Amino acid sequence: MISENHTSKLNNNLLGLNVKSLTVNRHVINLFKGMFAVLPITWALPVDALQVKVTPNNPQLGDTLSVEINLDNQENGTNLTVASGKNTYPAFKIAPNQYRAFVPTTPLEKSGRRSFQVTGDGQVQNLAVNVQNRKFPVQRITLPPGKAGVDATEYELKRVAAFKALETPEKYWNGVFLRPNAGRMSTNYGVRRYYNGKFAEDYYHRGLDYAGGAGSAVIAPAAGRVALVGRVSQGFRIHGNVVGIDHGQGVTSIFMHLSRINVKEGDFVKAGQLIGAVGSTGAATGPHLHWGLYVNGVSVDPTPWRTNVVK
Repeated sequence: MISENHTSKLNNNLLGLNVKSLTVNRHVINLFKGMFAVLPITWALPVDALQVKVTPNNPQLGDTLSVEINLDNQENGTNLTVASGKNTYPAFKIAPNQYRAFVPTTPLEKSGRRSFQVTGDGQVQNLAVNVQNRKFPVQRITLPPGKAGVDATEYELKRVAAFKALETPEKYWNGVFLRPNAGRMSTNYGVRRYYNGKFAEDYYHRGLDYAGGAGSAVIAPAAGRVALVGRVSQGFRIHGNVVGIDHGQGVTSIFMHLSRINVKEGDFVKAGQLIGAVGSTGAATGPHLHWGLYVNGVSVDPTPWRTNVVK
């Protein structure tokens, strides 16, 4: 039979509460307190070396998604990748230890969850954003029987495709993009069309149209290098007289149907600088300016670039 006194001693020994153990435990506790007092807090709470932010917060179809990445070690920026679906997008340096990749969205895509995989600093980070649906205007076009459309020349297609594929590492623009013409906007971005009652699945209006008067000024909406100058006489049947500006880091602007061109390839232009005049050359039924904004070769809505600063 175990006595009450023996039980108490047993419990105290099990709990380490006898006098000798209590003295030892106090020394151990104080020792550990001293050890942790000299260690930085980051030892216990390591900071994630790869920090990612996606803007805008509530994107919709046609928006440009900006994926900003902060790295602890900028040397790892050379191996930085941003992937979404089957596509991989270049990430360009915008500040010390800070990089940014643009992911375009279009009216041809489905709304909903968009997943990203960001790789850098020896880490992989998966994240997702919800791209909201957007209603785009619909036009119904009736073409007369036997009317043949104008086809682009092979030279025209190659030149324009090469221009849109530019991925210049330098960033030339600064601040919001300017309105390239003072005329009223006649056709918005993303308009869908029926031709003779049949919906054109792959068509959407890839830019903004301004109904400026013939000869009215066309200015550069942002700084950049003139990387494309094409003329009807060279075979630009669809685009007409055209100017393309490389704003850097995969962002390009194209200006179509011009009556006059005031720049040449290789020129560096500032925001607001005169580059040409409104006309009706190429596939145009009347004088107007078509401004297309492309991100990594894909047509996006220029409007957010005119209202929000993309650093």
